[in-house]
Amino acid sequence: MQNYLKLGAVALLAVTLVSIPAQNARAEDEDEYSFKVHNTTKDKIVKLLASEDDKDYGSFDVGRKGIGPGETITLKWDKSTNKSDCKWYIKAVFEDDSETPAKKFDFCEEDLELEF
Repeated sequence: MQNYLKLGAVALLAVTLVSIPAQNARAEDEDEYSFKVHNTTKDKIVKLLASEDDKDYGSFDVGRKGIGPGETITLKWDKSTNKSDCKWYIKAVFEDDSETPAKKFDFCEEDLELEF
């Protein structure tokens, strides 16, 4: 039963982490949490992976063009994550499918900017 519940939580996590670029967000969505992602590498980021426990990861949609070298974009959490913990582990995935080690971020911080 415990494995079934864990699997259900992972599926829910994968569904709820979908984000949208801020330029597409509506002004009335003020109860959504946003953050910035800055790509400090020479490679394009094509996906972000997020986990509360550093074991089960869901992915963020960073848009079709990804996050280019030197670029910064703003993403929003899905409203269904509003009651989750503030601290999440995040990994960046690049075009060649390599990924960064997980970094722990506190999403309750104002003006949070993730750098990879």
